[in-house]
Amino acid sequence: MASNDYRFLTLWTLDGTIEEAAEVLEDVEGLTQWWPSVYLASIIEDKGGAKGIGKRIRLLTRGWLPYQLRWTLIVAASESPHRFGIEAEGDFLGTGIWGLKQVGDQAEITFDWQVRANKPLLRLLSFVLRPIFEANHRWAMKQGEKSLRLEVRRRRAERDGRLERLPRPPGPALYSGPLLFGGAILLLLMAAASKRRRAQVEDEA
Repeated sequence: MASNDYRFLTLWTLDGTIEEAAEVLEDVEGLTQWWPSVYLASIIEDKGGAKGIGKRIRLLTRGWLPYQLRWTLIVAASESPHRFGIEAEGDFLGTGIWGLKQVGDQAEITFDWQVRANKPLLRLLSFVLRPIFEANHRWAMKQGEKSLRLEVRRRRAERDGRLERLPRPPGPALYSGPLLFGGAILLLLMAAASKRRRAQVEDEA
């Protein structure tokens, strides 16, 4: 496997049914509304055919790290509410499979994401920064699980005609860039101070 090839296996759990979860996951046009921490903008290129197969959505996404990815999501398969397949083109190249299983009162949701990072930043630096890029993906999926739970509750309340005040889904990590920049400056200042101390010790010796 090349250094810029990634495979992520994610498990989410939801108090509800797989039909409720599938309704949200199928709403790829609404990703910017229910998963705004990751999906910043979307444009429908093709509405697709039966079951949405062939649908193409051009996306602008980001995780915790301060870089953006431009890619196209294509709906490749649909066996609602049990399984969905997607393909990725652009800064990502690869496939993703959503699997849904009812276990008692809970829906178990798995996502198998196999992609090649095509963006130059990721392609060139994966060799040394792979653990950081993997942590960035895990952060994004954690936000997605929170957002899915909130969206299912919101839609359930709407169907039941109930007014329920719910927190907004988590938004993008706009603070991460300044935090990383500030951390880098702090490390440089600490390194400079350590160098000065070593020089003083050597002079005194």
